[in-house]
Amino acid sequence: MSTVKNPPEPGRRMVSPNFITEIIDADLEAGRYAGVVTRFPPEPNGYAHLGHAIASYINFGIAHDYGGRCCLRFDDTNPETEKQEYVDSIIEDMRWLGWQWGETSYASNYFEELYRMALSLIERGLAYVDSVSPEEMARLRGSVDKPGTPSPYRERSVQENLELFARMRAGEFPNGAHVLRAKIDLASPNMKLRDPVLYRIVHAEHYRTGSRWCIYPSYDFAQATTDALDGVTHSLCSLEFVDNRAVYDWLMEHLWEGIRDQQRAERPQQDQQRAGRPYQYEFGRRSLEYTVVSKRKLRKLVAGGYVRGWDDPRMPTLAGQRRRGVTPEAIRAFASQVGISRTNRTVDIGLLEHAIRDDLNRRAPRVMAVTRPLKVVLTNLPDGHEETLHLAYWPHDVVQESPDGLVALPDGRRVRPEEATRAVPFTRELYIERDDFAPQPPPGFKRLTPGGTVRLRGAGIVRCDGYQTDDAGEVVELSCTLLGEGASAKGVIHWVSASRALRAEFRLYDRLFSVPHPEAEAKEHEEEEAEGGAVPLQEERDFLSFLNPKSLEVTHGYVEPSVAADPADTRYQFERMGYFWRDPVDSRPEALVFNRIVTLKDAWGKESERQTPKAERPKAPKAEHPHDAPDPTRTSARPFTAEQQERLERLKAQGVGEAEALVLAREPRLEAYLSEAARHGKIGPLASWVVNDLGSAIREEQVRVAPAQLAALLRLLEEGSINTRIAKDVLAEAQQGGEDPVAIVERKGLRQLSDAGALEPVVERVLAANPDKVAAYRAGKTGLMGFFVGQVMRETQGQANPQLLQELLSRKLAVNDES
Repeated sequence: MSTVKNPPEPGRRMVSPNFITEIIDADLEAGRYAGVVTRFPPEPNGYAHLGHAIASYINFGIAHDYGGRCCLRFDDTNPETEKQEYVDSIIEDMRWLGWQWGETSYASNYFEELYRMALSLIERGLAYVDSVSPEEMARLRGSVDKPGTPSPYRERSVQENLELFARMRAGEFPNGAHVLRAKIDLASPNMKLRDPVLYRIVHAEHYRTGSRWCIYPSYDFAQATTDALDGVTHSLCSLEFVDNRAVYDWLMEHLWEGIRDQQRAERPQQDQQRAGRPYQYEFGRRSLEYTVVSKRKLRKLVAGGYVRGWDDPRMPTLAGQRRRGVTPEAIRAFASQVGISRTNRTVDIGLLEHAIRDDLNRRAPRVMAVTRPLKVVLTNLPDGHEETLHLAYWPHDVVQESPDGLVALPDGRRVRPEEATRAVPFTRELYIERDDFAPQPPPGFKRLTPGGTVRLRGAGIVRCDGYQTDDAGEVVELSCTLLGEGASAKGVIHWVSASRALRAEFRLYDRLFSVPHPEAEAKEHEEEEAEGGAVPLQEERDFLSFLNPKSLEVTHGYVEPSVAADPADTRYQFERMGYFWRDPVDSRPEALVFNRIVTLKDAWGKESERQTPKAERPKAPKAEHPHDAPDPTRTSARPFTAEQQERLERLKAQGVGEAEALVLAREPRLEAYLSEAARHGKIGPLASWVVNDLGSAIREEQVRVAPAQLAALLRLLEEGSINTRIAKDVLAEAQQGGEDPVAIVERKGLRQLSDAGALEPVVERVLAANPDKVAAYRAGKTGLMGFFVGQVMRETQGQANPQLLQELLSRKLAVNDES
């Protein structure tokens, strides 16, 4: 069975080639696996959000591309926060996205097997019950500069550990009294390997197993073991778990053989197809501007009443996006454009909005609605005048792009373009948008003014002869004349019949936060206020300080009557207003409620331009219609111009990744910086650093690292003189202080030790100091490679070239004792 409902055309990949697919290609070519099995393992402690959509796209997409399968497994090992409600919602969200899988898996299905695996570790002296407090355990673990100290309980006998662990399961001890820890290496430079916790006591009702268990496996223990039990080959996770990989490998080194033998006995036919154990691989995490995705913060928004529930259309949850009217196809297109890389990055929310607009442009028929009505009386038409106009649903560009020459009606039927029309009543009294009339127009205003003319979409040109106001001076009615064919007007506005239009409520949703990075902004403001002594002790500033007060505006107006006969899930483009659909919860035929899915253009970009000094503003290109004038500042949410499309294709042809190319094609400043840097280095690697590490500084014209300096720094990285961590730290320091990054490397002596002659004696000293571990490695415990790497890194203060170090260690450890 395919992992995807309505998959792309045969031969077309869902996930662009990347470093993970290169690993999979090599594994399949070497015969390590007969097929590819991935997994998507959410914890059911909240609703799925856009971050989950990206991660699920990667896992289900890769499984699709290789003809494999993806397992949906719930990592339900924390009974205090997990609910069936969240399981049901995540399953609904995954099906809505179009993913298909077999039987849903749960970590809780395997509790008994995991318990037996823990017993086997205890029996082999590889795990022990520890009884120190959490605070004492943290202290005994040491620090990055100081090795850990053994717990006084680390050398308990196997029998005592087995008895205590059995009593833990029986519920004899309170929460926190004991934990089960792996016995690995308290001196490891990787803190995760300093005897990680495998089981802890939690007296809480589990949503599936009830009170049958009061001990629960840790994340590290559950992930590796359930991956193996589910037959996963490639376990993909985000970059924050890179250090956990060592624990994953240690567990597989000691448990895989038993799991494999058990599976062969239980399912011999199936397991003949499985070749090897699973391995973990990490990709860079993606965060999104103008929102938060931390489940704790999302729960705070819901519990505090800042939003109307998990499915509030302003929320980044998939339930919220679905209620807003976003389609699964748009979410999948967005996830595809985000792509996979080795580094974390923040995604411009314009990329999501562009994907939504691009999807709706070909999906949403055009109709008219007035959200803030102002009455217009056509005084030269008789009372009761009414005629029916037949207006097209689709503009010429959509018709021209149709692959079969047909276009859709709201009910889904495809017809010839000339048949795709709706009946629109035109009457003596109309409504127009209040903002489309100005008694005292500002310069450049090209809509309706006293004595001025404007074209009513599809109906003709009118002239405003006068207007009436109420006691407060508010304009309440316009008196106009419908002019003949010889009239002219510069502007075009939309309208509806005052007597025939349907009343409706319009919910104008916008971005939930007023700043791109609300969490970072909150921290920055806290630090600034703390320096000035202005932070109240009782109330620290947090992300809620940056909620957008205009994230929801509710208006009442009218929509043309043709929508009454359309399916309830029809998406529309309300001309000049944005994309809308009926709220699936609150809208009723007699009381219509429309949610704005997304604006037609990036209004936030326009606000940015208004705040730019006049002399610095770029000129907007001349538009065919004044109300369609493009936004010159924030282009990330607009369809590509011909020039941008050409730039995009050129960048991709030069080797720039698709996600970076999409940003660069729309941002001339970033592209100009990259072009200059590419004169001194390779454009592909440079593009990622320009977009992800220097993008904000370049946009704000505050970059202090010259293009040639960035290229020189990346040359050091490419030749192995420094590693990625050093490069990022140095770049940040250079941007802050203005010093040449290469000079910082030299001044601080940060070059990696890449001389085999200098590194070899260090390797030999480490091996000579650990003969027992050398013997164990040569006996088959290859997971000890991480220990040796860590010891050498400690000796060299982290400056050993990792690739050279691996080669030297592999060569030295391969030599038998006799030689």
